Amino acid sequence: MKLLFSRNPNPRLAVATARYVGAVVEFEFAAPFAPGQAERYRPLNPSLRLPILVYPGGSLWEADAIACRLSRQTDAGFWRSGAAEPRMIQWISWGKQNFVHACDMVCFERVTKQRYGLGPVDERNVQEGLERFAESAALLDEHLATREWLLGDGISYADFRMATFLPHIELSRLPLHEWPALSRWYAQLEELEDWRDPFRGLDAPELPPVPGIGT
Repeated sequence: MKLLFSRNPNPRLAVATARYVGAVVEFEFAAPFAPGQAERYRPLNPSLRLPILVYPGGSLWEADAIACRLSRQTDAGFWRSGAAEPRMIQWISWGKQNFVHACDMVCFERVTKQRYGLGPVDERNVQEGLERFAESAALLDEHLATREWLLGDGISYADFRMATFLPHIELSRLPLHEWPALSRWYAQLEELEDWRDPFRGLDAPELPPVPGIGT
């Protein structure tokens, strides 16, 4: 199998998951939107979005689906099964609609748009994102105050998914420090090498710098 990736948040999530569960995959940096590359990748994912998992006879796209397949193939339990699966999916679903979405709103304005020259920061969108961040962070902080990870039986893919945009926190300036249990939870993730540095040893060109902030 081959995992096509870039350094952007969702492909990063897929690479971190593959490494954490010990999946036997070949990692290949890809740029489907580069000039002349679209038709190469369109049969693998009609939207051209990464990550894409390529295997004999087909392909799979979307980070959550890829995480599910790789975790189940390695029998890692990272993607829960049986009675524990609905609770994990609850946090994945809630996170993508709330906490992860709020982080994405702020990151898009402060990081992505500036990195790729897509226009000035829209402070209204930033403010809305920060308000949503505060609301969802409060819920997560209360939940994590009495447990180590989102699920009571240990780390799961839900923790990785919830943290999708937090590796960019210095650039996005999301106020994670205001929430002690949430900050403690993310510090635990940063202690995991597979989360902290998923691209180690891979041919993965750095993202363009954000003007005035750095890389």
